[in-house]
Amino acid sequence: MAMTVMHTFTRNMATAAKINNVVVVGGGLMGSGIAQVAAATGHNVTLVEMNDELVQKAVGGIRKSLERVAKKQFKDDAARGQQFIDGTLSKIRGETKPEKAAQEADLVVEAIVERMEVKHQLFTKLDMAAPAHTIFASNTSSLSIAEIGSVTKRQDRFGGLHFFNPVPVMKLLEIIRTDLTSDGTYRSLVAFGERLGKSCISCKDTPGFVVNRLLVPYMAEAIRLLERGDASARDIDTAMKLGAGYPMGPIELLDYVGLDTTNNILQGWHEKYPENPLFQPIKTLEKLVGEGKLGVKSGEGFYSYKK
Repeated sequence: MAMTVMHTFTRNMATAAKINNVVVVGGGLMGSGIAQVAAATGHNVTLVEMNDELVQKAVGGIRKSLERVAKKQFKDDAARGQQFIDGTLSKIRGETKPEKAAQEADLVVEAIVERMEVKHQLFTKLDMAAPAHTIFASNTSSLSIAEIGSVTKRQDRFGGLHFFNPVPVMKLLEIIRTDLTSDGTYRSLVAFGERLGKSCISCKDTPGFVVNRLLVPYMAEAIRLLERGDASARDIDTAMKLGAGYPMGPIELLDYVGLDTTNNILQGWHEKYPENPLFQPIKTLEKLVGEGKLGVKSGEGFYSYKK
């Protein structure tokens, strides 16, 4: 009996320690950030984008981000700072074919567009190409992990790794277990998160996990306050900053996150749970998105950011 327990423990520990080769699919803000922190903590990283130009753009963004980190961390030692930048970048290589990248992966993290059919196409391809031991994870912020993983034959090796923007700065990592995620897979994901220096929390596969399940309805309610004319945007933001100690007000946060992103999340949840009043679509939000006013990234949202 003791031998069996010891063998299981050893096997699980070995599983948890095995993630060295990481593939990140998607070189946007989130994917680049995940690639950066994985490379900075000694993982071999392959960053997958649709073409070479996008790969170069992503790597360029990572270089700039690393320069900012080095300036802060090694402000009195420029040589060590440069060593940190070069060392991290040397751990990252680019690829345009996800199936090729997955062939030697211990972990594949998907950080692409929030559309179920696109994620399904990707994971169907990856499932055929990746070795049996490879763990798959999605960085989705709003879709069901189980549904994303349902197209694979490794649902026991499928989980969620929900990072926060900007990834190199934000300490939290939500680790999502589906009903089929194995204990070994879960332990491996936790070990990976901790090696990245993140504080890991666990959550079941529920809409928005912990943070967005609380945050999206909160931001939506702030817009509803505004729509009713109960208070101005500035006063709503000031109220939550000074009254609740939040670093940003909900309207500011909406602009920062992207109005399109929040609108997509609400629409997706509303389609799945039409009876939930918290998930009702919001006309003001839809109108601004329709006008291309997406927040900080487009220069205007609820506030204007044009210089």
